[in-house]
Amino acid sequence: MEETLVNRVANSGLITLNLEDFFPKAAVVVFDLKDYLFMELILKEKDFRAALKEHNWEQYQDKILLVYCSTDAIIPVWAYMLVTAYAAPYANDIFQGNADTYYTAAFAKTLADMDAAQYEGQRIVIKGCSNRPVPASAYVALTRKLQPYAQSIMYGEPCSTVPVFKRPRKV
Repeated sequence: MEETLVNRVANSGLITLNLEDFFPKAAVVVFDLKDYLFMELILKEKDFRAALKEHNWEQYQDKILLVYCSTDAIIPVWAYMLVTAYAAPYANDIFQGNADTYYTAAFAKTLADMDAAQYEGQRIVIKGCSNRPVPASAYVALTRKLQPYAQSIMYGEPCSTVPVFKRPRKV
């Protein structure tokens, strides 16, 4: 008698959500103001304006540009505004902050726009392993977004999950 293998995971009705699917599509590049500071401390307006005028802005075509300063210098707000004015015709998006801050904000915006009602009564697994820098805040935001709708929320892989939330059964 031959036994048939049954894929219980496939038959479980679990819906797997991978936060990597919500990752920004465009390439992310950095514009570090440190490179434009005198002695990595002071921003000289005249020199800064001249350097921005000569900068190759086309390299940011269709990319997400992160503008920040990696040193502990005091940067006037207008410096970020000048970089934005030059980069705007080329960059897909411009964000003031480093990569961690950007990804946190990008996931928050994307998940806020997500229609969680489509998961009404569903058993959801939020995929745990990631090849990209998905911030922990994205897992928090997705859990909060799904909780009013989902029957249950789990973390990990469908074959090995950690229970996170389960809606109580109605009596």
